[in-house]
Amino acid sequence: MEPDRGETPKQRLDRELIELLQGLRVVTTGVQFLFAFLLTLPFSNGFSRVGHAGRWVYYVSLVTAACASICFIAPAAQHRVLFHSGRKDVVVSRANRYEIMGASALTVSMSSAVAVAARGYFSSWVAGATAAGVIVLSSWAWFIQPLLTRRRARQGRLAYRPPPSPR
Repeated sequence: MEPDRGETPKQRLDRELIELLQGLRVVTTGVQFLFAFLLTLPFSNGFSRVGHAGRWVYYVSLVTAACASICFIAPAAQHRVLFHSGRKDVVVSRANRYEIMGASALTVSMSSAVAVAARGYFSSWVAGATAAGVIVLSSWAWFIQPLLTRRRARQGRLAYRPPPSPR
């Protein structure tokens, strides 16, 4: 559990929104680069060698990259639309959900893109295993590990420890 910061509810919402938007600013750039790359891929010379199944995997990657982009951009767009409406609580709550949905879509997009790229050089088995590795790693780092930490904190097994004071 997080220690009491002595914040008013309004100050807490302000801080949470700033933290969410900063995180989204970082990830949005990466997702947009992936999406832009995927949009250009069919126009490259080697794409004609991608088989029917590979084109469907590419399509999944392209659509989920678009979905991830939408999810990661939505909080900033909604913040602008709802600006001065007194509904910052809604923006913060939705931003959190959009970021989770965007990370889920990004997991699918990255693993699909990796599968298509790996299949260009290796067997289907290696491409599938590599994509599965991307799914496992992103699922662990983005979802499972933080959920386990949250569960331990709720059970009181993970107490907040302030950082050591500098000497």
